[in-house]
Amino acid sequence: MKKFLLSAIAVVAATLFAVPAQAQKVGVYATYGGYTQMDATDMHDDWDGVKTAWGAVNFGVDFKIGSRFRLGPSYTFSSTTTKGGKHASDIYYHVIMLNAKYDYYRTGIFSLYAHLGLGADISHMCPKYGDAYNKGYFAFQASPIGMRAQLGNGFNFMAELGFGAQGLVQLGFGYDF
Repeated sequence: MKKFLLSAIAVVAATLFAVPAQAQKVGVYATYGGYTQMDATDMHDDWDGVKTAWGAVNFGVDFKIGSRFRLGPSYTFSSTTTKGGKHASDIYYHVIMLNAKYDYYRTGIFSLYAHLGLGADISHMCPKYGDAYNKGYFAFQASPIGMRAQLGNGFNFMAELGFGAQGLVQLGFGYDF
């Protein structure tokens, strides 16, 4: 578990320090995604009665590597609770991923892109009647359809349709420096 987490941190750190030397532009973004990988799969250590979570909040950085390719790290936070009784628990999901985005169609202010992200989820279990502990899982995001619209002065709106830790449907805003 510790080796996996350290590896994920090393990938993000390498991206942050190595990519900007070659990058032409840097963008930051914040999105909200509904129905995540954590909701759909057992990323809660087999706790019974897990309720549907509220979705995920995502923050990321994109480094423009080429005319159509962006690469960068992201952080995702989500949480859920379980039903009461002896299995009452709060679960907090912390996801760190490395994301690649490829623009496959562009016009003046719109672009369509595909997004693939790979990383790690640390599920922090907080049982009501026991000690808190962490459990690690593989996390991903695969969004074949993403749309980005330039709003002017570096601001943009984005929407994605896919599946993974960042959500089935994502909506958000970004800013390009």
